[in-house]
Amino acid sequence: MTLSNPEPVGEGDPGANDLAAEGSAVAARRSTPWYLRLPIISHLRSSVGLQRGMLITGVVLVGILLISALFAPLLAPYGFAETSADGTRFGTQQPPSAAHPMGTTVTGFDVLSRVIWGTRTAVAVMACAVAASLFLGVALGLLSGYVGGWLDRLLVMVADAVYAFPALLLAIVMSIVISGGQSNAWGGIAAAAISITVVFIPQYFRVIRAEVVRLKAEPFVEAAKVVGTGHRRIMGTHLLRNATRTLPLIFTLNASESILTLAALGFLGFGIEPTSAAEWGYDLNRAMADATSGIWWTGMFPGLAIALAVLGVTLVGESINDLNDPRLRTRRSRRGRRKNPQQEVTA
Repeated sequence: MTLSNPEPVGEGDPGANDLAAEGSAVAARRSTPWYLRLPIISHLRSSVGLQRGMLITGVVLVGILLISALFAPLLAPYGFAETSADGTRFGTQQPPSAAHPMGTTVTGFDVLSRVIWGTRTAVAVMACAVAASLFLGVALGLLSGYVGGWLDRLLVMVADAVYAFPALLLAIVMSIVISGGQSNAWGGIAAAAISITVVFIPQYFRVIRAEVVRLKAEPFVEAAKVVGTGHRRIMGTHLLRNATRTLPLIFTLNASESILTLAALGFLGFGIEPTSAAEWGYDLNRAMADATSGIWWTGMFPGLAIALAVLGVTLVGESINDLNDPRLRTRRSRRGRRKNPQQEVTA
């Protein structure tokens, strides 16, 4: 009986070729400059086809939102509460014209100025609410999942109770308790941000807790405990880094939901006073009576601003979540190698 010589490892083995390709890709990523590894830039470089188009569209819309919020005093032709200029009052319910590209409202506000100034209110509430809920939800979820016991049961019960409560109704109640339903600019922003934070904390808590409960039974966590690693280091280094991979999608979805919740509060009359800050939900509320009279511009442009802001943030979140999925990256790289087999031979 004759035995054939064993084939060298890696030759003719598709799995070994895939592993070598992935290793070279990781080495190439490490050798790239730091600015090319930033979150949005790295995702743009790794995206292809329709996914890249969705990500670029979302980045452009979010960029317009942030630029409008940052440079609102320079971009808006008038103040958010101005009804006159150079001693001349604006006409009420005037259609779009050269002086007022988006027309005027029933109270004489310039619609374009209100829309631009409204981006500042939306971004302020979105940043405060999502940042606070992210920090508190992640911290509580990490602590609950790792410690367990009665603390875990208590926190889960509270989170389920808050999560089961209607989000908008809870935001309305919190807004009334904090500011009485109406407030100035910073008071209204704080009231809306705190009310939205209470609604969002259970979402981060449940996701992080589930991931921590799963990860703390993994061998690398057990090995860290065996070598004497402290609980704080295990939670902050081993568990936190591996449990937050799904947060970008939740972060962006909550950011878009915060814009909708703020608009709903303003639409129902629990938002910010119009003379204190511009708010899209309030403008939509005032435009309801105009719609029956054929005056479309007072409600269409604030509604379009809400839709585009939510669309942009959602597209960015969905695209980043897809690109962070290693299974999608693997399938894409294999398809690329099958389409270009000659490049692998020459390489």
